Amino acid sequence: TVTGPLPSATITSYREFWKSVRSHTLSSKNAAPHCSNSIHPIDKINKGIRIKMIHHFKHAYLEFGGIGLDFTLERPINAYSVFCFVSSSIGTGKTMLMDLFYSFVENRRKRRVHFNAFMLDVHRRIHKLKQSLPKRRIGKMTMYDPIFPVAMEIAEETCLLCFDEFQVVDIADAVILKQLFEGLFKCGVVVVATSNRPPEELYKNGLQRTAFVPFIGVLKEHCHTVSLDTGIDYRTREMEAAGKLYYISSEPDAENAVNTLFEELAYRQNDVTRPRVLNMQGREVTMSRTCGTIADCTFQELCERPLGAGDYLEIARQFDTVIIRNVPHFRVGMKDQARRFTTLIDNFYDQKVRVVILADAPLHRLLDQGPMTGGEARDRLMIDELGLTDASERLTLFTADEEVFAFQRTISRLTEMQTEQYWKSGDRSRT
Repeated sequence: TVTGPLPSATITSYREFWKSVRSHTLSSKNAAPHCSNSIHPIDKINKGIRIKMIHHFKHAYLEFGGIGLDFTLERPINAYSVFCFVSSSIGTGKTMLMDLFYSFVENRRKRRVHFNAFMLDVHRRIHKLKQSLPKRRIGKMTMYDPIFPVAMEIAEETCLLCFDEFQVVDIADAVILKQLFEGLFKCGVVVVATSNRPPEELYKNGLQRTAFVPFIGVLKEHCHTVSLDTGIDYRTREMEAAGKLYYISSEPDAENAVNTLFEELAYRQNDVTRPRVLNMQGREVTMSRTCGTIADCTFQELCERPLGAGDYLEIARQFDTVIIRNVPHFRVGMKDQARRFTTLIDNFYDQKVRVVILADAPLHRLLDQGPMTGGEARDRLMIDELGLTDASERLTLFTADEEVFAFQRTISRLTEMQTEQYWKSGDRSRT
């Protein structure tokens, strides 16, 4: 936990920050002076909900004011860096809170990014650095660690990193995080992150988690944790819908309605309907039906091929509206598909991609948490026979606990993605 007196300059800036936030919460007539656009982030929320949220967020805002970051200086006031970690259950306003904070930091050397996109960038930098090294001579063994130089490179570009959805699901990320963040902290970078998990539960049940555990110690050494667990998912509160965007395949003429919607959206594009090939880090991924910034895809195209966060991020960059057909009624055994669908929606939500879905089940029943399949029952029996019963609840190799947890966030986000406010925010023709 970061300790020490808070500089008066920060307190002054922070009081102005909170005063503006409170005034916008109670009446949304004026935009905040430090926001780059004309709409203050808190104006995007229904007024009645804003008034309730102010009580939940006040303590968290005050916690932000205590991390020792001057809003105007190049580096944090404290001699060491800080990591402000905002954790809570889904839909409680973590991202909005972080975006408010980010909008008031006057330093231009700041970066707000989804954690998946940040780690993809880190791996690209590591690969590029390794490629630039001289080839090893035969018979000579040389050791070179590219992670700290990459941390230094990032620190030269920014002094504040804001991560949305700090989560670790990839072992390739897990094994380098300790070195990477130690480097960032040594270089004076301040990190603010949101997550559905507290630090000690990151990468829970992950493969070779023992290699990841030391990173939790690094986080706790620098971490200032803020909990926003209000028990309320604000995304599910009543908001104006953007028309019908979620169709159930059993409904009469659902397929025709989606076809008509695609034709209406495509009509506004300066393009023809055609397949399109996207280059993803040297790989080619074909989208079978596109028109301008509109993509008409099937679930099989997006989630039953070996695609990952980098692929979905590139799709989000190329298209502002994506139709997803044939979304199945997810069952507990469909772990790979559920993971990909969750990652897909996470990236689309962060990039404000608009989605239209044709699914086999209503949104709130999209995930079936019914009894185990025959294969899962055999796996559980094998665990029992091996005497590993106590550990069975912790092994994601045989359970879908993590997928169920993440899917709750997916459903919450898909609910918000059907609102008029979200649909308008994703219209790139205005930018």
